[in-house]
Amino acid sequence: MVAASRAHASGVLELTNRSNLQIRGVREECQGALIQQLLDAGLGPRHANADDVRNVLISPAAGRDPAAYLDTRPLAEQLLALLQDVPEFRDLSPKFAIQLDGGEALAMLDHPHDVWLSAVPGGNKLAFGLAGCPRGDALGVVEADQAVPLVEALLHLFLELAGEHSRMRQLLAELPAQAFLARLPFDFQPATPSIASPALEGAPLGAHAQAQPGRVMLLAGAPLGRLHAEQLQALADLADAEGSGELRLTPWQGVLLPDVATDRQSILMQAMSDIGLLLDARAPLARMLACSGATGCAKAAADTKADALRLATHLGPHGPAQVHLCGCPRSCAAAHVSPYTLLAQPGGHYDLYRREQGQAGFGRLLATSLDIDQAGEQLAAGNSE
Repeated sequence: MVAASRAHASGVLELTNRSNLQIRGVREECQGALIQQLLDAGLGPRHANADDVRNVLISPAAGRDPAAYLDTRPLAEQLLALLQDVPEFRDLSPKFAIQLDGGEALAMLDHPHDVWLSAVPGGNKLAFGLAGCPRGDALGVVEADQAVPLVEALLHLFLELAGEHSRMRQLLAELPAQAFLARLPFDFQPATPSIASPALEGAPLGAHAQAQPGRVMLLAGAPLGRLHAEQLQALADLADAEGSGELRLTPWQGVLLPDVATDRQSILMQAMSDIGLLLDARAPLARMLACSGATGCAKAAADTKADALRLATHLGPHGPAQVHLCGCPRSCAAAHVSPYTLLAQPGGHYDLYRREQGQAGFGRLLATSLDIDQAGEQLAAGNSE
């Protein structure tokens, strides 16, 4: 990945809220060579026309998190194979996604997935739900070895009933979940236990206990979700020298380095900080999201990445919990509505919103047509009115 981004693109890598990595600035004449290099590295689909459906999200700490009831990695591999091997499933939207939760403490559960599965205590059963279904009120429970057949049945039924709808939430707006399940040719237990959802506001940066004795996981943020090839190479070197050679991307647009010896924790955290990563959740950039902006997207009305760097100079360690700089109303960089949103307007100014219960969209409009310095002053002042 590092060599490919240097040889065929700008060397800039962007991490997404679905734990994917995007290579930015690909030169047109290099597209074929880049794709082949990524395929040779094992980063492609099982079938050429199945690339868009490989949307299964698990915790970056799967198999390492001591809170987990189930190591979800083998099941995730089975679900990925299912999505790619069944020709009908290639008609699913590239946004259609499945979430698999093993009970890990490090998990983003509020991403709007279309189908979710969540391990219950004991690890041999999974609760499941559909888009919009609260995690504390699952729709059913199945044995773990029935999870793949269940998902297969759910997807076939969705495609049968979806019509012009591309996402599960759209279908359920017309057909209630219970009516949908009544048509499902699959047996499951309707009575379900309550499922607790960890409330993680922002990226849980820093060191985390690991199930393996004497080892910790280090979770670092990439400032504004962006890494340069040199940073990724330095991370890979650290993983080889101090971990198990493995790096995992996170849905908080960062990187998890597992299998670090406990007595090397402080040294490794300093090394990651030295290459420009964020390990303190209080840092202003650790509390910001920004889309690609006008330099990388034709729909954006402002250079959100550059503006976010300037905004960070106005905010201290006790600033807003999270600020999202959004180049257009599509909100590509955020899986959920942030406490504060700066929505770009023509000319590079921003409207400022605050998330409030009962308010649709980005929330309550606080101010309009702010330049980034004015927005920083208002956010730093606590948005008092």
